[in-house]
Amino acid sequence: MPLTQAHLDKLAKYDTPTILNLIELFDVVPRNRGYMDARIKCNFPEFPPMVGYACTAAFRSDAPPMGGDAYGSMDKQLTQFESLPGPAVVVFQDLDDPAVAATFGEVMCSTYQGFGSAGLITSGAGRDLEQVRAIKYPVFTGGSIASHGYCHMLHLGLPVRVGGLTVNQGDLLHGDANGVARIPTNIVPAMLDIADEFVDSEKIVLDYVRQTGGKTVAGFAAARKEFTAVVAKITEKAKKSL
Repeated sequence: MPLTQAHLDKLAKYDTPTILNLIELFDVVPRNRGYMDARIKCNFPEFPPMVGYACTAAFRSDAPPMGGDAYGSMDKQLTQFESLPGPAVVVFQDLDDPAVAATFGEVMCSTYQGFGSAGLITSGAGRDLEQVRAIKYPVFTGGSIASHGYCHMLHLGLPVRVGGLTVNQGDLLHGDANGVARIPTNIVPAMLDIADEFVDSEKIVLDYVRQTGGKTVAGFAAARKEFTAVVAKITEKAKKSL
């Protein structure tokens, strides 16, 4: 069954580490895969989680394009939003290494947001960051550069590699202050069925270590054992639901 906006809204209730913890329970992705590495930084960590579907593009800015520019390519890019099953997360791979100029600025982000985009990720840099923060548009970058250089897009809708993660057009992405993860869409309903139960299970250990006085290593070990047993039951429930 296709995911609904209600599914995406519920995913946005949880932070990205919790999303990755939930994915682990289903054992469908290796634990060292499925997320972007530390090269990709959340520019506005105070924003709530971003959830949406990847709309991919390759980018360069070190030399004038043979024809056209980034703004000219945006018409085709915006048209691709329409084929996605939900809000777009624009994902750029900057092919200049290191990045020479900014992938985006206020105008591009305002345009993407105006056409329903949930956010933007680039392996390169951004600019106009205060203006982009003001419109509350989440962006994840490898840094910031003041100039746009000779910005242009080379291709749209093909796989890109950003922060060590290969992203395909239409991948479901979740990002917040901690980073960006890819969510296998086939497990989302089952994930959401157990999400609150899993979050509550972590309180077994947290409540113990946060109590005032009376803590012992033996008591901590007992809390950990109880937590592990609860998570084992949740994991069994998760796998049976697929």
